Amino acid sequence: MNEKIDSDRPAVAPVEPSSVTERLVDGAGAIDPGLIDRLLRQSQGRDLLGEGGLVQQFTKQLLETALDTELTDHLGYDRGDPVGRGSGNSRNGTTPKRVHTDVGTVDIEVPRDRNGTFEPAIVAKGQRRLEGFNDRIIALYGRGMTVRDIQAHLAEIYDVEVSPDLISKVTAAVLDDAKAWQTRPLEPVYAAIYLDAISCKVRDNGVVARKSAYIAIGVDRDGYRDILGVWIGQAEGAKFWLKIVNELANRGVADVLFVCVDGLKGLPEAIESVWPQAIVQTCVVHLVRASSRYANWKERKTISSMMAEIYRAPNEAAAADALDRLDQRYGTRFPAMIKVWRDAWDRFVPMLDYPPEIRRVLYTTNMVESVNFQLRKITRNRGHFPHDDALFKLLYLGVRNITGKWRSKGKPGPGTHGWKEAINQFELFFPGRLDQG
Repeated sequence: MNEKIDSDRPAVAPVEPSSVTERLVDGAGAIDPGLIDRLLRQSQGRDLLGEGGLVQQFTKQLLETALDTELTDHLGYDRGDPVGRGSGNSRNGTTPKRVHTDVGTVDIEVPRDRNGTFEPAIVAKGQRRLEGFNDRIIALYGRGMTVRDIQAHLAEIYDVEVSPDLISKVTAAVLDDAKAWQTRPLEPVYAAIYLDAISCKVRDNGVVARKSAYIAIGVDRDGYRDILGVWIGQAEGAKFWLKIVNELANRGVADVLFVCVDGLKGLPEAIESVWPQAIVQTCVVHLVRASSRYANWKERKTISSMMAEIYRAPNEAAAADALDRLDQRYGTRFPAMIKVWRDAWDRFVPMLDYPPEIRRVLYTTNMVESVNFQLRKITRNRGHFPHDDALFKLLYLGVRNITGKWRSKGKPGPGTHGWKEAINQFELFFPGRLDQG
């Protein structure tokens, strides 16, 4: 590393390659604390993490030592060993190389062999960024930072200058993973699937237009929830949803007990054409939100309480009475609010035929709302996306972050509260259907 060091400030003593493996780790395989103490004493107050600091110097020496060890293994003899004479291949100096790491940019010397057959593994030929560095870029991108934001962040935190094109290439590498995730096999049966969409701006044929990101979330037979896929299409429509439902079926979903939707016209018929036994249920959260937008803000609390009497009613007749009471009190002032409920009535009432244990699975959609909130948050930073793949790539990384937190707890996803009670009721009303496959 080209660095000037003040004469009155001693540099870190170099670590001999031959002794690194003996002195770096202790018997348990952990870094030897004695080595760390010696390095810190010799640093005498030098910057640890900054440009040219102790961590960067140690990273440089460690990489160079590892590369030298790789070359020794490739040649079959140690540096200076007489065995190498007449072997047909030997060391042939070094080549300077600059690599980007999580601790900043590090200049290293890569050893060469005379025959040019040495293929290093730790820093491969043509590799300019260590794996952790790429992961850092992808993590920043997946949290909604723009390419320019990432560029500025890396320069400020790691003192690394990277081009926007490089960042785009790194993040583009996740598309293959995203497509594999989007086509992975699914469970043969789900207790419930929620279908929803969020709106995003995408450039299409030179014009920025609103497109929908369609999202499917399933509750499996064990009560765990998972994001089944994300699709980019034009404004939300039943025709596109039919394509999605067919795709889910092609990925192995043979049956669904309930499908919760937002009331889009034509969507229930599309679902029933693929899963004939499925009960299509208008999502209560969507219904409450869609109707409440027509009401006076000051009276939302009272209105919400009266709406709860509708979807918590013991049966359809009681729910109809609760809707009539809401109509009598607010129908004249907010007729559009009542109309939303009347229009959706036939697709809202199916869940009223089932006990509270099943209903809670259907109208407790906090997780769905949480997923939508997090995906909207990372897309909101962009004015628009240059193409569909750019939006899909970001949404996939967002989904990966969300599901990664779920799986970090050792489970396939968040569980459904009261699932043991619910699955007993599912078995009573839909005997054997959750046992398929």
